[in-house]
Parts: sequence; structure tokens; C-alpha cells
Amino acid sequence: YEKYMAPLFAQFNVKMHYGVQPITAIHLHSNLEREPEELGSMSYIWIFGAVAFFMMLIACINYMNLTTARSARRAKEIGIRKVLGSSVSAIVRLLTKDFLKLILISFVIGVPIAWLGMNKWLQEFAYRINISWWIFALAGIFVIFIAFLTISFQAIKAAVANPVESLRSE
Repeated sequence: YEKYMAPLFAQFNVKMHYGVQPITAIHLHSNLEREPEELGSMSYIWIFGAVAFFMMLIACINYMNLTTARSARRAKEIGIRKVLGSSVSAIVRLLTKDFLKLILISFVIGVPIAWLGMNKWLQEFAYRINISWWIFALAGIFVIFIAFLTISFQAIKAAVANPVESLRSE
């Protein structure tokens, strides 16, 4: 470069610099001019992450409302079980088991559909990545954790309620 190209570029007042940068930094963190493709922006990552977080928060609130409505519908059953001598832990276990069955069934149905859809969609990209199994496992663990917290809260609330009040209102 110094012998052949520097004199050529010097007459146009152009200076060249050669360096290296990590491949992982090219798409979002490159500050070089004339990159071969359009660069991404980290602000988009933060915006979409915030939107995804709020969507998950709204889904959790919705799920909490659904479990509240379902446990309110079963108030008479829970009251009768308590009058007949069922413990709070047995009632919590009963309500939690019912909801977790539904969640596991939906997870078993949803994961293959999501994997097929993502795999088909990613085939259209030139630089495609494979989806690892641990992403679906992590999503399943997260869903079960959130559902368990929500269901347990509502089940404990329903189990410690006075059975006389629930039977009187029915």
C-alpha cells in the first residue's frame, strides 16, 4: 500500500487506514464509513425489548384476571371442600394442578408449531441461524414460573377465604 497506493491517494487528499474489528461488532457497533450493508441500531433493540416486556406484563395481568375469574367460579366447590375438612395445601395443590395441566398441554402443542414456523421463516434469509432447543426450554420454564406464581397466589387466596361467605353467596 505504501509503495503503490499511497502516492495515488495522496493526490486526491484521501487517507486510508487498515484495522480489524470483531465480526460480532460489525452490525450494531461499527463506526466505519462505507460498510457493505446498512448498519443496525442498538436503539431499535432497546425499543423492541421494551415493547416485548410490556406485552409480557399485559399478558401476565390478563392471566391473573383469568385465574381470578376461574377461582371465583369454583368458590362453592372450594367452600364445600373446606367444610368437609380439606386442608389449604390440598386445595392449593388441586387448583395449581388443574392450571398447570392446561399450560403443559398448550406448551406441547405450541412448541412444535413455533419451531416449524420459525424454521420456515428463517429459511428465507441468506445468513440464517438454527434455533436451539434451549430457547424453547427457557421459554417453557419462564411460562411455568410465571403461571405458578400467579396460580399459587390466587389458589392461596381462594383457599384461606371463609367458606361460609362463599357458600352463602351461591
